[in-house]
Amino acid sequence: MEEEIKKLNFLEEIIEDDLKSGKHKSILTRFPPEPNGYLHLGHAKSLCINFGLAQKYGGKTNLRYDDTNPTKEDTEYVDAIKEDIKWLGFQWAEERYASDYFDQLYEWAEDLIKRGLAYVDDETQEEISLHRGTVDKPGTESRYRNRTPEENLKIFREMKEGKYADGEKVLRAKIDMAHPNMMFRDPILYRIKHASHHRTGDKWCIYPMYDYTHGQCDSIENITHSICTLEFDVHRPLYDWFIETLGIFPSHQYEFARLNLTYTLMSKRKLLELVQKGLVAGWDDPRMPTLCGVRRRGYTPEALKAFCEKIGVTKHDQLMDIQLLEWCVRQDLNARSNRYMVVSDDPIKVTLTNYPEGQVEWFDCPLNPADPEGASRKVPFSRNLLIDRADFMEDAPHKYFRLKPDGEVRLKYTYIIKCDEIIKDETGKVVELKCSYDPSTRPGNGEWRSVKGTIHWVSTEHAKAIEVRNYDRLFTLADMSQVPEDKDYKDFLNPESLVIVKGLAEPALLNDNSGIAVQFERVGYYKKDPDSTPDLAVFNKTTALKDSFKVE
Repeated sequence: MEEEIKKLNFLEEIIEDDLKSGKHKSILTRFPPEPNGYLHLGHAKSLCINFGLAQKYGGKTNLRYDDTNPTKEDTEYVDAIKEDIKWLGFQWAEERYASDYFDQLYEWAEDLIKRGLAYVDDETQEEISLHRGTVDKPGTESRYRNRTPEENLKIFREMKEGKYADGEKVLRAKIDMAHPNMMFRDPILYRIKHASHHRTGDKWCIYPMYDYTHGQCDSIENITHSICTLEFDVHRPLYDWFIETLGIFPSHQYEFARLNLTYTLMSKRKLLELVQKGLVAGWDDPRMPTLCGVRRRGYTPEALKAFCEKIGVTKHDQLMDIQLLEWCVRQDLNARSNRYMVVSDDPIKVTLTNYPEGQVEWFDCPLNPADPEGASRKVPFSRNLLIDRADFMEDAPHKYFRLKPDGEVRLKYTYIIKCDEIIKDETGKVVELKCSYDPSTRPGNGEWRSVKGTIHWVSTEHAKAIEVRNYDRLFTLADMSQVPEDKDYKDFLNPESLVIVKGLAEPALLNDNSGIAVQFERVGYYKKDPDSTPDLAVFNKTTALKDSFKVE
């Protein structure tokens, strides 16, 4: 049977048509973040699309910072964005900034003024908003709309020289206050901001608006396919108007559906609020959907790329189940992560009464069963062991296959043991199990008998204390776009999104230098956290070992 040919998405169809028709000899895309926060999972989709398309069709991608708002932008974010892009495995062709083009944008603004296509408006923000009208009602022209080009040019230059205060005047395009697309109702091109810019310092006190900046920056760089999310589709006609009016390189904008995930927010404004109010530990809190957050949690670039590939590129908004992302993470880690045994902070002591006191055996155990010929680790086995409390039940149902009175289980990689006696404290809590082991059941001895249950364990005298941070959903509401009007999004913060416990691990775990999350056998995947010290290793829960999610 021939392998099914993968259908092209709509952006691939556009690019292939453009290349075949000769409209473009090669493609150049761009990724244009505003440096006012950290990148999140939604940006990962945009990165995969912009860089992925360029790679597929032999083109290039520029990194261009949309740094037109000096009061919200910082070099901290500039550096973090570059780190995140490199972590995902992408490399930009040119590093550019909208501020690189401030002089050219200003010249074009003067050109529009001289041609009678732009004017200085003294109305307040409230008046401008009120006079824009509604979808069903045309706007009202500003009383300053008919200033002469000479007067507008004089005032605009005075704005540039710092003569006026913030908000005192703006420069607007003169288009059509009755236009059915409200973006055309004399949009603002420049506003006054007496603020120091992270790159240009105090050279400017007027800054261009996004709609005036973006298309012209694309044009200056000869961007062939300006790809952005669907909410910018209403901006596209204005994008085209500026390019056509100025008679510059005809970059064109294309829109795709943004990424929405269950139990997740991807508003930089709201994420910033969570950080500023101390509701999370920072931008890189593993509960955050930021790329630095999921990186710290243990998600891998390979998993994020696989996820973006699975959800595809469409023009229709949809809410994606976060379990699909977690499935992609598990698929990647299952193939590559090292395995170790860790028991919880409330274990049950197991004493092997017929095992020699003082004897220690070191079992050679695979780091990843998927690669039995690969590397291994040494695991110590002794008379005194610890098991998870969840792996023993005194009054067990018929189909309970873990340890129970007079029942047998195999200790993973080692022997079969039988529970002979239960020891309880004065409260009735089980604190110790007296067990016997069957020495003939050691793997590799030539004899083998099967039991249905296998549990993990650690040797008491060799166990290493660790801190385990179990992370869960940050929010309790699946669709965070549907927060009721009488509620705040913070009302849905999950109080159980972080539970910190202690654990006891086999010693080899502390020597793992793989750089990716490891598997705590039979439990889940965990990534070593930068908070770790020589005295206490800290591990973040990446994702559970399995769930009920089915991938179609």
